[in-house]
Amino acid sequence: MPMRLKKLIGTVLLVALVIVYALVATAVATARLAESGPLVHLAFFLFTGLLWVLPAMGIIRWLMLPPRPGKGPAGTR
Repeated sequence: MPMRLKKLIGTVLLVALVIVYALVATAVATARLAESGPLVHLAFFLFTGLLWVLPAMGIIRWLMLPPRPGKGPAGTR
């Protein structure tokens, strides 16, 4: 896969991850934490604010993988 295409896919995946994750975290907070105190809100948003980093690290790690050996440059087909 050409590196430019891989970076485009990775960028789209990261943006989609952040948007979907924020919407899901907000929906869960709205449904479950409506009557909770401020410390519970702080703990929840601190935890969920850091949790999205794990899947993002996987996407970034995939982006940083070198091309597979045996494949020529993209322009030499």
